[in-house]
Amino acid sequence: MADQTDGPRPGAGGDGGDGGARVPLDETVQIRMAPLAAKAARRARAATPDPSPTATATATRVRRPITPFVIPKSPAPRAVLSRALAVPLVVALVFVLPLAVAGRSQPDVRDAVFWLQLATTCYAGARLSAMVLATRRRLIQGTVWLFCYVAMGVAPLAQIVLEQTPTPVVGTRGDFTMAVALVLAGFVAFDVGALLSRHASEARLSRPRPVASVNKRRLYLLVIFAYAGSALLIASFGGPAPFFGSRQAISDELTAGGTSDSQVGSAFLRGFGTVPALLALLMMTRWLVVSRRARRQPAVVLPWAGLVLINAIVNNPISNPRYWFLTVAFALLFTAFPRSPVVYRAALAGGVALAVLLFPFADKFRYDEGGRKQTQSGSVLEPLVMKDYDQTVMFANTISYVDSGTGHTYGKQLASSAFFFVPRSVWEDKQLDSGVKVGTWMGMTNVNLSSPLWTELWLDFGPLGMAGGLLLVGYAAARTDRRFAESGHMSRDPGNVMATVVPLIAGYSFILLRGPLLQATGRIGIAVLCLALVTTFRPEERKRLR
Repeated sequence: MADQTDGPRPGAGGDGGDGGARVPLDETVQIRMAPLAAKAARRARAATPDPSPTATATATRVRRPITPFVIPKSPAPRAVLSRALAVPLVVALVFVLPLAVAGRSQPDVRDAVFWLQLATTCYAGARLSAMVLATRRRLIQGTVWLFCYVAMGVAPLAQIVLEQTPTPVVGTRGDFTMAVALVLAGFVAFDVGALLSRHASEARLSRPRPVASVNKRRLYLLVIFAYAGSALLIASFGGPAPFFGSRQAISDELTAGGTSDSQVGSAFLRGFGTVPALLALLMMTRWLVVSRRARRQPAVVLPWAGLVLINAIVNNPISNPRYWFLTVAFALLFTAFPRSPVVYRAALAGGVALAVLLFPFADKFRYDEGGRKQTQSGSVLEPLVMKDYDQTVMFANTISYVDSGTGHTYGKQLASSAFFFVPRSVWEDKQLDSGVKVGTWMGMTNVNLSSPLWTELWLDFGPLGMAGGLLLVGYAAARTDRRFAESGHMSRDPGNVMATVVPLIAGYSFILLRGPLLQATGRIGIAVLCLALVTTFRPEERKRLR
């Protein structure tokens, strides 16, 4: 049909391929049935000049080049990776691992807590799989679900199966059931917040925003400040040797210096010695990764090399808490490989295996040889019963603590965390760490206990406040991930602040989720000061990173 309409209309006077005679009906049928003949006739008619507008338009239409459709030789690497990982990853995280742990349980432990925890684990596994397989990298949401799956999913399930908990459960079984149910409700609230972030108005999304950039001169000031802060921290311990001993040695040095009595003083000493060095390293790494010109400048490479050496001392995994080292590792990984979906997916999927198999055994660096406890594992699930994974248990103990008559704090706990820098001599009613408060009530000698974000929100505002708070957290995480995907890691600007801050937030989310918040906010305050020093919204050309 197309071949007949492309030529001149019958009776138009055009010179056809057969000398201008009218095409009989039977020949028309043959042309329609023979594409090659129709194509030849169309070319002949197009080659004959015709003054009529119809013929001219027809010839022009026929001669217009058609863009060829190129079939790719192979699918995009991202799609290949997704198809290769989708089925086995979902099956492993949602079904195989939870059911393998649950299958070791005895019939007498399969009560309401067991089934609720199994459902919680499967839900977190499904959401983690979605984060790993997403076409757009979601750094903050991905690390949140990695923590939820391991620390609030698989580990509590193993503890229920083995009937062993890293911290004693002082309340009733009903409090434990309530804690697991609230954890699952928090998961759903976080997802609802992430879904609500998708419905932001188009005007808000399209509204131009000022881009935060790193000022080059101020960045060098931050590098100098990082050198000074880390040097002061190293000098306070008498040299770098204690940083390669154990965390107990660091604690002993702090006690000898008289700073362990002040939680604020200890946090500032460690914070100013570690946070500026890490933040400066991230920004310099971003500069070198994005800019080929910077890689040829000694003024950039040499300060970066010095920061690598300093971070190897003050931020190494031997003398620092494991959750802080996770922050350092994830932030550096996502900054050094800003566009790699393979690195993103490997970090989340491999993080499950490392958290279950390797992370608990890193506790050997906490004590020196005399105080180190030998790990005795009679089961493959034994590492999940260690103190690192006491989040759900401490949530249950916090519920028992509130029910004992103390009640909710109605924002006092959160306010104390936000204004961590205010001395207790000025603020007499300043709250203690949630973990310390509940641990003291339990009669524990070691009160360095977890207080996950669920616990902090529930202690302050009850179940509705906890759900509302996690909904806001989910909304903020999804919006930040979207902005990062739109302007952060895709930007070729080496001074893009978003491209450095989001990986740092993603790594630090492990500490924020684990809690207590009062311990976590000290480093946040120092990081905010460092960012305020180097950030500008009106970059001058000569002060930009290039």
